[in-house]
Amino acid sequence: MIRKCLIAVGLAVALIAPALAQAGLYVYPAGGQSPEKQQEDEGACMSWASGQTGFDPTAPLQTTTPPPQTQAPTSSAGRGLLRGALVGVTVGAIAGDAGKGAAIGAGTGALVGGARGRDQAANANAQQQAWAQQQADQYAQSQNNFNQAYATCLRGRGYTVN
Repeated sequence: MIRKCLIAVGLAVALIAPALAQAGLYVYPAGGQSPEKQQEDEGACMSWASGQTGFDPTAPLQTTTPPPQTQAPTSSAGRGLLRGALVGVTVGAIAGDAGKGAAIGAGTGALVGGARGRDQAANANAQQQAWAQQQADQYAQSQNNFNQAYATCLRGRGYTVN
């Protein structure tokens, strides 16, 4: 499940990243620069902006922090069933019917154990989603900083950038 979540996040970012790299910047050669000169200036400004921001929109996406480690649920319906049965045997023996107590304890333990397992899985999923959102936000901020530096460089070379 976690692997599927990471793969989905990776694919989503991989599909979005090229669109973010362009980020709607329009460059107009206000000083009458030739297409060749504009291409040269854009390349130089891309290098300069990458150096200033530490972000390269053409590089493969790399996360700055590893995804949160999730552990297998420590409680499960099976474990809850066993614990419940043991408690039920004890309570049933005191009450005079160990078998009935074990059955009731096993059923209750399975329900409680299953619920705990679902809660742990939901918590692990929430942690993965929070991590993915943090990575997306960080990427967007880095892209924005890069775009500002890139546009500043191009404006300094006589281009209109919107």
